[in-house]
Amino acid sequence: MTAPVLLLPGWHNSGPDHWQSRWQLAHGYTRVEQYNWDWPLRGDWMMQLEEAVLANPGAVLVAHSLGCVLVAAWAAHSLNTHLVKAALLVAPADVERAEMQHMLHSWSPILRGRLPFRSVLAISRNDPYCSFMRASALAQAWGARMVDCGMSGHINADAKLGDWPEGLALLQDLLEEELTHGH
Repeated sequence: MTAPVLLLPGWHNSGPDHWQSRWQLAHGYTRVEQYNWDWPLRGDWMMQLEEAVLANPGAVLVAHSLGCVLVAAWAAHSLNTHLVKAALLVAPADVERAEMQHMLHSWSPILRGRLPFRSVLAISRNDPYCSFMRASALAQAWGARMVDCGMSGHINADAKLGDWPEGLALLQDLLEEELTHGH
């Protein structure tokens, strides 16, 4: 029995060539749907995540970009974080940058509390949406194990990662750790 996997795409959702969509198709993981992918409101997205976690106890979260900021915000407010086993966070979006404020004003500041479940943060050295230093600082604040993915852009479809086997290996490690050690 493996843990349910909840996919948390970022702003504008993940298109068909994104590794999250490919994983959903190949492995049957559940995408947490949002009411509005293009005008994301943090409170709305947190409510959707809360409902998904309640419906899938013991889940492992797999978040990309704005989804990472969502996990941090949700974990800071939810009384149900004990229902999450672990999280794979990928390429966090730096929503505090000035040019993001107009579209993503409800997402600042990024919550920096330590996550109450095991987490891994995969980051890129040339991510146009978050500098390596900012992403490293978030990993430290969140208590996440940091994985350096080298020059992988935003670790999305544009990076031509296909099924992103390295990421799937990170997820498998989290799932296996859960089976052998529990939480």
